[in-house]
Amino acid sequence: MMIIREATEKDLPILLEFEQGIVSSERPFDETLKEGEIHYYDLNALILSPDANLVVVEENNEVIASGYALIKQPEKDYNNFKDYAYLGFMFVKPEHRGKGVNQLIVDTLVAWVKNKGVSEIRLDVYDQNESAVKAYEKAGFEPLLLKMRLKA
Repeated sequence: MMIIREATEKDLPILLEFEQGIVSSERPFDETLKEGEIHYYDLNALILSPDANLVVVEENNEVIASGYALIKQPEKDYNNFKDYAYLGFMFVKPEHRGKGVNQLIVDTLVAWVKNKGVSEIRLDVYDQNESAVKAYEKAGFEPLLLKMRLKA
């Protein structure tokens, strides 16, 4: 049976492993990532922040997945919303993929965001990561902007 709960500081060792799993999975899509260990997130700050909800999924007392929602203000003043939630750190251990774990995380985070009175939710996904794109479209997300680059 899977349970979802808020992450605690005791979860940091496994969360740091998940972070490197995310980096490894993103390297094929982004040649600009430097080699070695990379840290995208301040996980402890996310755990402690009242504007964030970092969750983990457990199955048989093993943490198998993670994700967070973070309430942010838009960088520009021209949006028709005053704040939005950003979803990130979505990771499911490979042997648990395809079981609806990511959907459980997304549903939980969306409910938390709505409870905070926020109506705009965003996330980033590499456009070439077709399985992730399909999963997020299944959850109701739609493409908004394609960031492009040129190596000079």
